[in-house]
Amino acid sequence: MSTPRSAGADTIAGLSAEIRSLPLNRAWDGGVTHNHLVLVRVSTEQGAVGTGFAWTPRVGAGAVRSLVADDCPAALVGRAPDPGPRWEDLSRHLAEVGSGGLAAMAAGAVDIALWDLRARAAGASLVESIGRRRDRVRAYGSGVNLDYGLEELVEQVRGFVAAGHTAVKMKVGSADLERDVERVARVRELLGPGGRLMIDANQRWDLPAAVRAMRELERFDPYWIEEPLPADDLAAHAELGRRSAVPIAIGENLRTVREFAAALDAGVCHIAQPNAVRIGGITPFLRVAALADARSVPVAPHLLPELSTQLGLCVPRAEMVEDIDRGSLAALGALAEPSGVGIEDGWAHARTGPGHGLEFAPAPD
Repeated sequence: MSTPRSAGADTIAGLSAEIRSLPLNRAWDGGVTHNHLVLVRVSTEQGAVGTGFAWTPRVGAGAVRSLVADDCPAALVGRAPDPGPRWEDLSRHLAEVGSGGLAAMAAGAVDIALWDLRARAAGASLVESIGRRRDRVRAYGSGVNLDYGLEELVEQVRGFVAAGHTAVKMKVGSADLERDVERVARVRELLGPGGRLMIDANQRWDLPAAVRAMRELERFDPYWIEEPLPADDLAAHAELGRRSAVPIAIGENLRTVREFAAALDAGVCHIAQPNAVRIGGITPFLRVAALADARSVPVAPHLLPELSTQLGLCVPRAEMVEDIDRGSLAALGALAEPSGVGIEDGWAHARTGPGHGLEFAPAPD
């Protein structure tokens, strides 16, 4: 049912979507050479425009664009541009495609645009529109670096430290566990005993491999182990939690609020890592943060530093935001001007104009 219109109330007039393929400075593990953005603009009858985006490093950008352009308008046009109710409408409308995956990314791009529109209409930044809780949030240097040689890894980590980071995340999950042990030992040496060292297995292990690996890696005092197991295998995570004292960080591959609730209820999500696009936008991201807060679990948003920083300034329990090596929207050349989000000396801040501050560069000719 459409939201009733009041006199003078603005309504959604239309949506547009286009794909931008952004080359990475260096291919990520597994041969990922580009990040693909689906830029979405929501316009209103009174001429206001909000901008959102979806993101995928591999596949699905074309499908997301089609969902936004072809299927989302029927659930939105003629209705008030209120993010929460419209997210509910869109989720119901896209239910045949699924509750996560492509449907979540399409809904997420629209939802981000609606939050941008809402903040711009109020003449406020996104942070102030949601509700600022802090002026800065800790950031950590992060590399997609399992394929790096040891000296390349050392050089990358030295760069993070030189930039002021006292927290660093590295990849593990090598075919040879001794390779992981050598690399983690070297990074711990670079950081010193007081630095935060996070390790990320990207779901590469099964339970026996994870138990063996953590038995060897615990001596280096990991701040967390990220995605040690398939994201949906909560029983295996629970068993690993019984075998290892290292906190488990999961979330980039949990695609719905219900999936996060199940992981939190099972006690296997010690640090929640929602990705604002993959979870379906800012609206469900904030719901996940509220669920995490109710269970005393901090939130460390996954990737997307220009947006994640702004959300990290607003959630009740903010752990850290991810400063991905040469993988931000700015570093990839996606932005026409600085966003107002910055990371300095290991801390992230946001001083944007109205909206989320992300002004995307025109498509190249």
